This record gives sequence, C-alpha cells and structure tokens, in this order.
Amino acid sequence: MSAVPNRETFASIYTGKAPWDIGRPQREFVAVADRVNGEVLDAGCGTGEIALFFATAGHPVLGIDFLDFPIAEAKRKAQERRVPAEFQQADALTLSTFERQFDTVIDSGLFHVFSDEDRARYVAGLAHVTRPGGRLILLCFSDQEPGTQGPRRVSRQELEQAFANGWVAEEIRAARFEVVTDLKDFSFSEEGPKAWLAVLRRQ
Repeated sequence: MSAVPNRETFASIYTGKAPWDIGRPQREFVAVADRVNGEVLDAGCGTGEIALFFATAGHPVLGIDFLDFPIAEAKRKAQERRVPAEFQQADALTLSTFERQFDTVIDSGLFHVFSDEDRARYVAGLAHVTRPGGRLILLCFSDQEPGTQGPRRVSRQELEQAFANGWVAEEIRAARFEVVTDLKDFSFSEEGPKAWLAVLRRQ
C-alpha cells in the first residue's frame, strides 16, 4: 500500500480491522493533552476515540472523516458513552471552505496519506481553520519506519517545509503509532510504526 490510498482503499480496510482502530486514543495524544486548548477539530477522526477523549476532558469537539462508516461508529460511541462530541462526514481537503475555526486541530495519521498536491491543499485548509495562536498536533509515519507497508513515509524536513509559512514548530520529535496487535496483512516495527509527533502553533 505504498501508493497514495484512495477512498475505496480506506473503505475496504474498514471492512476488516483497520490497523489504527485500537479502541482507545493514541497514547501520543494523551501525553500532550495539556497542550490542547479550547475548541478542537479532529481531522480524519476515524471511529472517534481521540475526539471522544478530548470531549470527555471538557473540550467542544468536532470530528470529521470522509467515510460514512467510521462517522456512524463515532456517533454510536458518543451516544453510548453520553459524550457530547460532534461528528460529521466531511473531506479534510475541503477545510478551506469551513466557516468555523478551532483553537486546536488534531491529525492522527492523516497528513501522510496525501499526494504532494493534496498535501499543499490540506495544509492551506489547516491554516484556514486554526485560529491565530492555536495549535496543530500531528502524528504521521516517519521515514525511519522500515519497509513499504502502510502509508508513505514522511521526513522531518518534509514536515518542516510543509509548515514553514505561517506556523511555528513548538516541537517535532520521534514517536510511535499504536496499532492492533493481531495484524494479518501488515507488518510494522515491533513497538509500533515509527512516527513524528509535531506540535505547531499558528501565527
């Protein structure tokens, strides 16, 4: 799956067990919860675990995903857990058309799925929806992860270049994704795929 995945690819992954759908928020976002402020947008929220985590902590949260199945699951979880999170089906590449802005934007595994052209469009959208002084907290696959399975790898330099204009990097550090333990079609590093965690402040 080294090519840029499309809607059908993600839909087919969700028919089984998506590697990233671990049933809890990624620990890297739990670790930086104190840097999350105000209203939160979870771009590419999947089935909603990270959005629900921050909503439970008292943040107004909107989670978006371009597939209907994970959004339906996220809404089901929110209702079941009585958590007041908002979820809607929307394409993150259309963020530039959003009329809302947020204090914090979460990206857990979305940045790395885009082609170069779509990446520039996505970053422009992130700038549009993040309030001045707000933060983007982003977790993406690292070029340090061996092999070609999973999404395209991202170098630290690529991250820095993508957010060179209008953003200040508060932190970029090595991190890990958590994935489900019984993967059959994917093989990653033993402690989880190597990643970059970036905390970026909108100027």
